[in-house]
Parts: sequence; structure tokens; C-alpha cells
Amino acid sequence: MRSKMLMVILLALAASGCASERRHELLAANPVGPPPAGVMAKHDIFVATTRLRDEDRRIVFNDKRSDELAFGRVGMTVPKNHEIGKIERAKGGKPGDPAKEFAAVDLTIFETQSAFVSAVGNQGDRVLVFVHGYNTGFDDGVYRLTQIAQDTEYPGTPVLFSWASGAQTRDYVYDKDSSTAARDDLEMTLVALSRSPRIKNIDIIAHSMGNWLAMETLRQLAIAGNRDLDGKLGYVVLASPDIDVDIFKKQMMRYGKPDRPFAVLLSADDKALRFSSLIAGKQARVGDDANASELAALGVTVVDLSSIESGDRLNHAKFADNPVLVQLLGERLRLPESLVPTPQQADDHVNNLARGVGQAASIIVTTPFRIMTLGAGR
Repeated sequence: MRSKMLMVILLALAASGCASERRHELLAANPVGPPPAGVMAKHDIFVATTRLRDEDRRIVFNDKRSDELAFGRVGMTVPKNHEIGKIERAKGGKPGDPAKEFAAVDLTIFETQSAFVSAVGNQGDRVLVFVHGYNTGFDDGVYRLTQIAQDTEYPGTPVLFSWASGAQTRDYVYDKDSSTAARDDLEMTLVALSRSPRIKNIDIIAHSMGNWLAMETLRQLAIAGNRDLDGKLGYVVLASPDIDVDIFKKQMMRYGKPDRPFAVLLSADDKALRFSSLIAGKQARVGDDANASELAALGVTVVDLSSIESGDRLNHAKFADNPVLVQLLGERLRLPESLVPTPQQADDHVNNLARGVGQAASIIVTTPFRIMTLGAGR
């Protein structure tokens, strides 16, 4: 039975394009400036990565592990035909056409960490660090963070922490090892950013297996006595965490009850996490855990997205590809940490956004103190 279930999920992953052998070309061979009439926005995506620099400049960084961190900045454009929650991409892993697709239009490589931190600091005093998940190429991470920055209207500088995922469905174990190997590198990146006098706030969003890396890094910071990055840690959002529930409990016990906004986004219909659970001997993953109250007791806010529609058949990236959710995420990130909306205000936000995009929305929020259902649907 287990092998049959695994085969079904693998087929679903393949059908969704996750198991393709496509090339991961981000840059065009000869990048050209985007036509102003076809571009909605341009975002500078800063990058810290444990990936090896590829000989093909179009790929930029590949799936191999590097012994040293590398740093860069990718100029990304968003086309005017962009729809909230979607990533308009060229097919086959090819570079995008700026007139109708997300496209990389320029690239800067920083020779040192200090040059990278200085460049990030020059952009403003808020930073959003995004840690991508399993089966993700360098280009995939850049595209996703560009979409998040655009659709949330994040009021700061997006920074991608890109660890060496193999970007293939079969590379689950390789990816887990790569994410584990990147713990010190993510810690060094966060600490370096926090030491910039120009940067006042560092928000973190992690997705899928990237949550394992993020939580291990936060645990290390707690052990080092710096769990809040010298007071600069802002929001922490763990989306679809691919972490064993028992391990997450231990990580949170070591980290301690959060004194910053700390959210776990889960969904019972996450097919990708069912695949992870099977590989792990049917051990429950945090991202599809049914016991929200148990997780909330650790001091986190649990947001159950099970009744929310997803933009892909795996239901694994609802936080970013559902138009209601990504805009709600943006509204929260734009609020000061101390300003928490009342349940009625939150409910109104959900319903207003749902009406705007024509979707029903019902979100169950569990905190250490209460359980709320937001959004009445349609």
C-alpha cells in the first residue's frame, strides 16, 4: 500500500512539472532592457547562496554545493499582464520575455559579504529573507521571491537565501543534506545583516524544507544567545513546514517561546508533504499536522489553510499562489509588529480580499489563547 501511495504522489509531482529535466536558465544570453510599456515593476533581488557558480552565465548558480557563500543581486521585472498569485514564466526553464513574463534583466556579483551587506543596507532599513524549499532551482527561488515581493507589496529589500537544492523530485535526501549543510551559512548571513547599522528589521519567510533550515538556524542563534538578532528579528513565517512534528517541538523548546510574531501555515491537503511523510516512515510533518492546539502551545500562531484553494495541484504553496493569502500576508508584513488587528478587523480583511478576487475564504487561526475562524466565504 505504501509503495502504491508513493507512486501516485510521484506521478502527481511529475504531472505538475516538478520532476522535469528542464534547464534552469535565468539570464538571457544577451539581456536587453525591458520595453517600458510592458513592465509593471522592477525588483532588485539580493542573493546569498551556498550554490556553486555555474560556467554558463545564463544559469548563474547550479545545484552543486560550494564551500563558500556567494553573494549577488538580480534585477527582475514583472510584466503588466501579471496576475496576483501567479508567476508568468517562459516554458522549459528558459529566460523570460520582459514584455509578457517575469524576466532577469541584469546581474551583479559581490566579491565580499561586506559589499553585499552594504548594498542591501543602502536599499532601506527593512529586509525580507526568503528561504526556499525542496526541489527548487536557483531560478525558481528568484522567481518566487520576486512574485512575493510584488504581490505582498513588501516595504523593504528582498533577500533570497538559496541553498543547493538538486531541483529534482528524486533528490529529496540530497536536498535534506544540502539544507542541513547550509545552517551555519544562513546564520552568518542573518547575523551579518543584523550588524548593519542601516538595517533595523529582518523578516523571515521559509517554505517547505526551507523551514528545516530556518528552524535549525534559529535554534543555533538561540544557543549562541542571539535568538532575536540583537533586537532586529521581525516576523517569522513558516509556510508548509517539511519538519517532523517531534523535531519541531524540540527545536521550539530550545528556541523558547517567541516574543516576535511567529506563524506556522499548514494545510491538511498538502500532497507534497504526504510524499515527505511516506519517505520519513509516515511521520507527521508540521505543515499538515492536524493538532493545531499542540503546535500553538509552543508559542506560535497556527494558520490552517485547508479550506483555501491553491494555484497548483499539490496544494503546497498556498501562502504565495493564492491571491487572498498572499495579499493578507502583505498586509500583515506592512503593519508594525506591535499593531495586531482585532479578530473583527482580520475577518473583514479576509472577506474584502475574497470578494475582490472572487474566491471563498475560510481560515482557522489558533493561538496559545484562542481559536478564530476568519472569512465567511461566499
